[in-house]
Amino acid sequence: MTINYIVQIIFLMLVPLFITAQNIPKTYVAHNTTESIHIDGIASETSWKNVSWSSDFMDIEGSKKPLYRTRMKMIWDAEYLYFYAQMEEPHIWGTLKQRDTIIFYNNDFEIFIDPDGDTHNYMEFEMNALNTVWDLFLTKPYRNSGKVLNGWDIQGLKSAVHIDGTLNNSTDKDKNWSVEIAIPWSVLNEAATTSTVPVNHFWRINFSRVNWDYHLTDGDYARKKDSKGKFLSEYNWVWSPQGVINMHEPEHWGYVYFSDAPVSEAIVFEIPKDEHIKWMLYEKYRELLVADDNFDILYKKVSAATTEIFGKPLKLTIDQHVTGWTIWTVSPFSGKTLLIDADGKFKSYEKQK
Repeated sequence: MTINYIVQIIFLMLVPLFITAQNIPKTYVAHNTTESIHIDGIASETSWKNVSWSSDFMDIEGSKKPLYRTRMKMIWDAEYLYFYAQMEEPHIWGTLKQRDTIIFYNNDFEIFIDPDGDTHNYMEFEMNALNTVWDLFLTKPYRNSGKVLNGWDIQGLKSAVHIDGTLNNSTDKDKNWSVEIAIPWSVLNEAATTSTVPVNHFWRINFSRVNWDYHLTDGDYARKKDSKGKFLSEYNWVWSPQGVINMHEPEHWGYVYFSDAPVSEAIVFEIPKDEHIKWMLYEKYRELLVADDNFDILYKKVSAATTEIFGKPLKLTIDQHVTGWTIWTVSPFSGKTLLIDADGKFKSYEKQK
């Protein structure tokens, strides 16, 4: 049983009842390495061998068990953040070869990164078994009508694929395909509030694997269609379940803690209590966002209620003003004001003295 798994069990026991088990974000401790990492898709270095695997990926809604196993690892050094993932797959195929095309029309592996955890200004990275990549920058989630900067590229990106089997060969059965990725901190910090490596701090990150049923035409793979010629729905397998079929609700993403401790030292990362309050605020925010004619009813209900978190009373407040509305509270743990505006952006303020 891994440390990460033990931590998840502890949180399931402590978190208030309004949050279901499947909505508890996963955690992972990424250790520092001084070893030179060669990006070849194999991850043969000692550093990779010594760090723990993540928990197995789950269905995006958190209930169904995926058909094939997926898991990942992370390490970092002064220049790069490294990712390694291994995906079981009896039929490894890919057709898309042009960068920045819609890669999830093939089976793919995806990374989502929100450094400051405010759900705005985050990065999405996708790659298929041909090592074709799609990198994009989103100013806001789709629900908030942000800009999608498809022309944005990860300068200095390194990526590689290793296939245990044969690519695009329908006559045999394959075992798995692995991806290894290095993203420079100089690019990652374009979405961060600081330009330094986040040593002993956490970021919000999630991973997704899109997998399709396939059909063969003269031995060539393609996405499978139903009897009416419509593509069958894809499978979405993720590291930290979203609770909804939508990767673009960043408040559900996992927590990656960047430890400077050696790999041999077991580090237990606990999600700060203020983050639990943040989940509660976003739960109410999503309700308000779609409330329409029922906004005033929900507004009165939320404003009149006092809830409890970790044994502490908590009062949520909704303010309506000429530029929109905000939902906020004061943390009984840090004393900070925690706030989400109508545009969905999270903000945190220190108590003024």
